[in-house]
Amino acid sequence: MATATPTPTTPRSSAPRLRSTRGAGRRDGTSRTRAHSADRPRRSVLLTVLTSLVLLYSLVPLAWLVINATKTQGDLLTSFGLWFGDSFALFSNIGQTLTYDDGIFVRWFLNTVLYVVLGAGGATLLAVLGGYGLAKFQFPGKRGVFAVVIGAVAVPGTALAVPTFLMFSQMGLTNTPWSVIIPSLISPFGLYLMWTFAAEAIPTELMEAARIDGANEARTFAQVCLPLLAPGIVTVLLFTMVATWNNYFLPLIMLKNPDWYPLTLGLNAWNAQAATAGGEAIFHLVITGSVLTIVPLVVAFLFLQRYWQSGLAAGSVKE
Repeated sequence: MATATPTPTTPRSSAPRLRSTRGAGRRDGTSRTRAHSADRPRRSVLLTVLTSLVLLYSLVPLAWLVINATKTQGDLLTSFGLWFGDSFALFSNIGQTLTYDDGIFVRWFLNTVLYVVLGAGGATLLAVLGGYGLAKFQFPGKRGVFAVVIGAVAVPGTALAVPTFLMFSQMGLTNTPWSVIIPSLISPFGLYLMWTFAAEAIPTELMEAARIDGANEARTFAQVCLPLLAPGIVTVLLFTMVATWNNYFLPLIMLKNPDWYPLTLGLNAWNAQAATAGGEAIFHLVITGSVLTIVPLVVAFLFLQRYWQSGLAAGSVKE
């Protein structure tokens, strides 16, 4: 009986496996190189120079202001602007600023706080409510409202100052705090910002789930949607607060009584004293008052930036 002779089998070559190993090694090396380049991005000399110029443009005026707030009136006029004088008079200047003219600076500061709390706070509240309603509800005329809001954003506030003055004059509201507070309640940019933010930050499915669970519209907004809007609210609050705090032209045409001046108008009145007959030059108090004016804004930015940054980073990483 014949037996079949087994045919010898040729062992498979390991070359393809080696080639695939080398290819994997190259791919791993490329991945590591890309990860390393992502961790350490390539530096741009041009971008560094431009950023440095912007930084100098922003910090040099602030440094000049702080340095000159430490000088007396004589040192202010005789010393170099970006260096300190012979004596350090910062605390003395602060004391004089707060007590000059029966402490009118404190009154101006409180007026500004009043305008910011009622004006900027009210503008933020209206922007949040209006933006949420425009973003998550459908109603007739929504496109028309959108066109009006966009048109209002394009119109500068100074163009509306004179018509606002004429209207308030007919109503008898000029030279009162309401003539500054009421126009500050309207922020077309804040409304548009909250509109676009609410449209992206609040999932419609989340609102529907809350309604299915029995929550009414007020509870859905307060407990479900409002926490998601926190970064946008902080952003609008910062914008409106800075705009109201630095508002100059509107109080200039609305107010005549110095007792209702904000800080911007009051410091300008102090600065103008040197140009009036018999007026006292108090430039050192004007500069010190300017430093005291920007301190609350800096504190507000430092306190609120964590909410702002968390909102900017939300959704940027997919898990």
